[in-house]
Amino acid sequence: MSIRSERVASLIRQELGAIISREFNGSGEFGFATVTETRMTPDLRVARVFISILGSDEKKEKTLKYIENQKGYYRSIIGSRIKLKFVPELEFHHDTSLDRAMHIEELIRQIHNDEKKKS
Repeated sequence: MSIRSERVASLIRQELGAIISREFNGSGEFGFATVTETRMTPDLRVARVFISILGSDEKKEKTLKYIENQKGYYRSIIGSRIKLKFVPELEFHHDTSLDRAMHIEELIRQIHNDEKKKS
């Protein structure tokens, strides 16, 4: 990724992070959402936004659907806050790395507890 695309990705991640943080966190209706990463295409026309969502599977799905439906709104806010020739299209993806890390941590904890019982 070029320096310019990294800068644009960082700005979009910061702006979307602030918007999504205010919109979802604290609401019992949706999961706790965080923008974890943003990647730009080389032409800066598409931003792939990775979102980590905590909560039940139902809340995760509901949160991601809501975010997808708000794409145009988020894009217009980004366009007003960041001066670019073209406001990039937003593609949202569920980042499951946190879920996998929590699962691995639980497996390690179980192994540790099993070893304690054997001792």
